[in-house]
Amino acid sequence: MLVLDMDDTLLTDDHKISDLNKKVLLEAQAKGVHVVLASGRPTSAMTAYAKELELDLNDSYMISFNGAIISRVKDDLVLFEQKLTVEQIHDLYDYSVKMKTHIITYLDNEIISETDSEYIEVEKEITGMAHNKVASFKDYVKRPAVKCILLENPAYLKEVEKDLLIAMPHLSVSMSKPFFLEAAQNGIDKAASLRLLAEKLGVLQSEIIAVGNAGNDLTMIEYAGLGVWVDNVTPELRDKADLIVASNNNDGVAEVVQKYILN
Repeated sequence: MLVLDMDDTLLTDDHKISDLNKKVLLEAQAKGVHVVLASGRPTSAMTAYAKELELDLNDSYMISFNGAIISRVKDDLVLFEQKLTVEQIHDLYDYSVKMKTHIITYLDNEIISETDSEYIEVEKEITGMAHNKVASFKDYVKRPAVKCILLENPAYLKEVEKDLLIAMPHLSVSMSKPFFLEAAQNGIDKAASLRLLAEKLGVLQSEIIAVGNAGNDLTMIEYAGLGVWVDNVTPELRDKADLIVASNNNDGVAEVVQKYILN
């Protein structure tokens, strides 16, 4: 199994799959390797890429929302889903107000927030989802949702991350971009869902290669038989993988596939 983070790993900075990455990933699947996309993105913002790589034709899967959902590409069958409770979401909102950050969640395939922010604009661009700016976040969010993201400038958000880990130890917390601090249900991360999927498919831990670039990829990088960073990895994580390859803009994923799968 080859498990790939999307933004800043598989995708170039303009959110595309390079010709070389696509070519070698199709070849890897022809050899019987399960290619799985594992992203903080909502499921709907992954599907077109998965189908571009023919994951639907090869009966493969996606891990979305940082592990909160596992789904089959060909028919959208959900194998696993775990959400935050309304109370947890409201607690995160209160925390965001206290810490003076923006906060978003996702309902009905929309980004929900009470505020505007340049960082929310980034999420809109990445996901292609509509932004529903509501008068009252807590009044609007009255049912469970898969995750929340706190958004603010990177230097400050790094300090918020340290505080949130202490303030809400019952949640899974990770950085997906320097300005995205993600919070999900306890025990939810990419490695936990990767483990579930590998067991379902009969793939051993030692037979898994995982490639990523950021804090929300760390658990799967450490879990995989071979954990790989692309060269544009968050600097403080560089020593946490078995291998570093070329950057997301220089076909780092293809480098891994060519060396460890096709050869």
